[in-house]
Amino acid sequence: MYDVKSMKAEEFISHQEILDTLEWAEANKENTEVCLQYVEKARNLKGLTHREAALLLLNEDPAVTEKIFEAAGEIKEAFYGNRIVMMAPLYLSNYCVNGCVYCPYHKKNKNIVRHKLTQEELRKEVIALQDMGHKRLVLEAGEDPENNPMEYILDCIKTIYSIKHKNGAIRRVNINIAATSVENYRKLKEAEVGTYTLFQETYNKEQYEKLHPSGPKSDYIYHTEAMDRAMEGGLDDVGLGVLFGLNLYKYDFVGLLMHAEHLEAAFGVGPHTISVPRLRDADDVDSSKFKNGISDELFIKITALIRIVVPYTGIIISSRESEDTRTKLLPVGISQMSGGSRTTVGGYSVAREETENSAQFEINDNRELDEVVEWLLDVGHIPSFCTACYRAGRQGDRFMPLVKAGEIKNCCLPNALITLKEYLVDYANDSVKEKGEQMIAQQIPNIKSDKVREEVLVHLKDIENGQRDFRF
Repeated sequence: MYDVKSMKAEEFISHQEILDTLEWAEANKENTEVCLQYVEKARNLKGLTHREAALLLLNEDPAVTEKIFEAAGEIKEAFYGNRIVMMAPLYLSNYCVNGCVYCPYHKKNKNIVRHKLTQEELRKEVIALQDMGHKRLVLEAGEDPENNPMEYILDCIKTIYSIKHKNGAIRRVNINIAATSVENYRKLKEAEVGTYTLFQETYNKEQYEKLHPSGPKSDYIYHTEAMDRAMEGGLDDVGLGVLFGLNLYKYDFVGLLMHAEHLEAAFGVGPHTISVPRLRDADDVDSSKFKNGISDELFIKITALIRIVVPYTGIIISSRESEDTRTKLLPVGISQMSGGSRTTVGGYSVAREETENSAQFEINDNRELDEVVEWLLDVGHIPSFCTACYRAGRQGDRFMPLVKAGEIKNCCLPNALITLKEYLVDYANDSVKEKGEQMIAQQIPNIKSDKVREEVLVHLKDIENGQRDFRF
C-alpha cells in the first residue's frame, strides 16, 4: 500500500509503513555506529529518509544526540545563516463548526466569546502590527462556511495589503486555514498569499477521527490530501506540522517526514516550512487529558532531527514555547519565529484583558516584539523581516533549487540586514538600535559578493534618508 508518489492519502502516509519503520528502528536503535553514520550522511545536506530518521529518534545514546545537535546547527547555518525571520499570527475569526476535542474553538464550547473582525477592526489590527514593526503575517481563522467563507478571507487579504501606515506595510500574508478546494486555493494564489500552512495534528487515522468527531475536519482523507490540492491550485509554498501531544510522537514524527517525502516525489517541491507546535491548555481544553506529551529534551531533539532530515525547510517555533525553550532551540535549526504574538481575535488593537476569553491557546512567551528582537541580537542572531523571495518570484520550484544548492543564503544575509535596518530606524528603542547597528556592522563583511555588499551599504544610507523596501 505504500507509494510515496501516490495521490491517495492512505498510500503516501501508509499506516503499515509507519509501523514497520518503528519496529525496525526499535530493533536497531542501539546500533550507535550506524546512527553516527546517518548523522554524517546528513552533513552532506541532502537529508535522510524517514527510516533513518526514526532510528536516530529512538537511539538514546547521548553521544549520538550531541552529534545530531551539532549537525543541525551546521546545516541551518549552511542554508540560512544566523538569521531568524520574524512574523506574527493574526486571528480573523474564532467561529468554527468543527468538534476538535483539543481546540477551544470547537462548536460545543459555550464559554469562549465568539468574534469575527470587521474590515475596520482588521485595519486597526494591521496598523497595530505595522506599528510594532511586523512585515509578515500568518492569518488564522476557524472553519465556518457561514461566518468565515472564502470571500471573507479574500476581502481580509485585500484589506491587509492595502494598508500603509507611516513607514509600515505588511509585505507578505501567509495563511493557515482549513483544507479547501483546488478552486479556492487558486483564489488564494491570485490574492498573492505566500505560504499555505495546514497542520495535520496527527497522521494516525484512527486517532485523528477520535480527535475530530464532527465537522468538515473529521474527514481524514480530505484533510491529508489538502497539500496536493494546494499544489494543483498554484500554492507551491506549503507548510506542514503536527500537534505534538495529541498522538504518540514517534508515529507522527515518521508520518510528518513521509508527507515531506511525498511532496518532493509527487511535485518536486517539499514543504517550504515545518512547524513544531506542542499542545497547550486553553479554554474548555485540558491538555492533561492527553497522555502523549513530550519533554523539552525530546522536543529539542525532534526539532534538530527535522532540520537534518529536511535540511532545506524553514522550521517555525511559535510563542507556545517559553523564552527558555526557544533559547535552547536556536542552536538546533529553527529559522522562523513569532514575536509579540496574540492568539485572540482583536488582540493587537484591543486591551489584552478584554480579548483573553477568545484565545486559541495559552502563550508562554509574552515578550513584545522589541524584546524578542533585542534577545536575538544578544544571542548572536539577526532578526530578519525579509519577504523578498515571495515578491521576487522565488517560490516553489524556483525557490527549492536555490536553497538546496546553498545559494539562498546569499540573498538571506543582505535582505536580513536591510530589513533589520528598517526596523531599527522606524521602531526600535535606543538599546536595540545600538545592538542592531553593531550586528549590521559585524555582518557586512560576511556578504560574499563585492557588488552586493556595496549595494547593501548604499541601501543602508538610503534607509536612513527615508527610503524603504529594498530587496535582493
